[in-house]
Amino acid sequence: FNEWGEIDRSHRKLAHRGSYLGRVWVSASTVRRVLHVADLHFRPRPRPGKSKRRPFPAWAEYTPNSIWIFDTTHFPRAGMAVLIIQDLVSRKWITEIVSVEETSTQVEVCFLAALEAEGLLEVIDARDTAQLREALLSGHPEQIERAVDGGQVPLLLAVSDNGPQMRSHSTREFLAGVHIAQHFGRPHTPTDQAWIETLFGHVKGEWPHLEKIVDPGDLEAELDHVREQYNSVRLHASIGYVTPDDEHEGRGDAIRKARRDGLDQARQERLDHHRRSRGQ
Repeated sequence: FNEWGEIDRSHRKLAHRGSYLGRVWVSASTVRRVLHVADLHFRPRPRPGKSKRRPFPAWAEYTPNSIWIFDTTHFPRAGMAVLIIQDLVSRKWITEIVSVEETSTQVEVCFLAALEAEGLLEVIDARDTAQLREALLSGHPEQIERAVDGGQVPLLLAVSDNGPQMRSHSTREFLAGVHIAQHFGRPHTPTDQAWIETLFGHVKGEWPHLEKIVDPGDLEAELDHVREQYNSVRLHASIGYVTPDDEHEGRGDAIRKARRDGLDQARQERLDHHRRSRGQ
């Protein structure tokens, strides 16, 4: 135990270690019993400390088209990877690209389509500055903060995991050119991208036929239809049971208020009805 306990850390391994070294032939239960009688215990392995998710930078406002999140999901039957961009605040599924590859090219094509769909390409041209591009290209938060302090605020923040197409220099160079800052989650921690992982779960769970599609063209057409349903029909619990389109276009607060007002009115009408009934 004194010689091999720190290495094997198990009564089973220690029993096999004895025969492996030709010293003793005993069962694992015997080793365990002897160690218990001698009050000898294996020291547990040290566990790494829990890390905390890095907060979003202060300049990124929690409003639609301020923070986007993107990731890739797979449809094995069709042999396709689907890159999706989602607005993290409104939960709107902005656009997607279906491809057999997962490279920076797909990221660039998808972001250009998303920027065009949201009418942001003109904004990029109007605010183009070399200082901001260089700060974003460097990837250093301190340099980006200095640019922000000087009035050069990025167009939006793009959140992702640490996949090679997200981390590639080509992707960083492209995003810097359109004034988009990057924010990466912790390695092997999908909960840092919970917003888009939830989207993937809902899409595959509520439209299960997507995973049975074999033809890539059919998959692309169906995803276009599902995106429309997800954005304009499906009520999203995390944004107060309105659609992502409602939240994205600023109607969410009014819809939620109308429901609260309607509930208050219905409650008052019930109380009035019961009072009148008792009065009779």
